[in-house]
Amino acid sequence: MNVKEAVELAKRHIVDIYAAENVTNVGLEEVDFDEAKGIWYVTIGFSRPWDEPRNALAALAAQGAYTKRVFKTLRVADNGGQILSIKNRDTAA
Repeated sequence: MNVKEAVELAKRHIVDIYAAENVTNVGLEEVDFDEAKGIWYVTIGFSRPWDEPRNALAALAAQGAYTKRVFKTLRVADNGGQILSIKNRDTAA
């Protein structure tokens, strides 16, 4: 598997597993490959509906502001492409 395949698999999995939550703004944040373990670590960011402004006034106040995003790191097996885990990506500094 190459990096593009690992990323596309991770993105499709996020969209599928969180389908009921209507996630948007799905995108790659970072990717790393552990050659010794044969595992891709792919971090995907996305937004959920409850992260958007709830009314017109809130939307105007947030104009130009970034929408809150969630970050998940998926472990993807290089051999076979199985998703081994999905974990919250710690964004604290």
